Amino acid sequence: MSNFFDDLFKKVFKPDLDTPLNHKENYTLKEETIADAVDWAKTEEGKKMLELIYKNYHFKKSQINERPQVHLFQSPYANGFAISYEFPFDEKSFSQLFLAFSQRVLDLGYRQVSLDRKLEEINDQVKLTEKFYFKPPIQAPKSGELISQLYGNVTLEKVSIDNNPGYIKFLVTVYSDRLYKDPKPFDQLMDLLFEVN
Repeated sequence: MSNFFDDLFKKVFKPDLDTPLNHKENYTLKEETIADAVDWAKTEEGKKMLELIYKNYHFKKSQINERPQVHLFQSPYANGFAISYEFPFDEKSFSQLFLAFSQRVLDLGYRQVSLDRKLEEINDQVKLTEKFYFKPPIQAPKSGELISQLYGNVTLEKVSIDNNPGYIKFLVTVYSDRLYKDPKPFDQLMDLLFEVN
């Protein structure tokens, strides 16, 4: 009897097996989760990770590759970097770093516009992208003055493939609109992002 209903259901609601998975949703994080990441960045482990990545970032600018690898994005309108998931990271420290970066961006005066995650099937693998998007604070421009864009818009992503961490990407895109001041230097943002207290 159940076969009859199963067959009927399949005929009425034909599954499209050729359509790959593609789902996006907004989500929120618990305050404790964020606080843990902020606290982690102040621990010896957190400080060592930040110092190591910052050092590897500068090595990469000199064409030297160290672990964990840092990849650079440089153009007139966008600058950033990506960090590969490899030794000495584990899944927890990689997630803590991602969240610690998000809080450091907020501490610079940015506002969080969104936090979402996207699941997509690519070549029989499932890619999960968790993404923060930040913008400079909203300002009413004074007559004759340009609007501050700080360093530009900030996108922060953590990508996993089949539940295995892949990389964290930090990208800043600048406004080229004449209503905005020139962005502050990206190197200054890097110094603040990786500052160890």
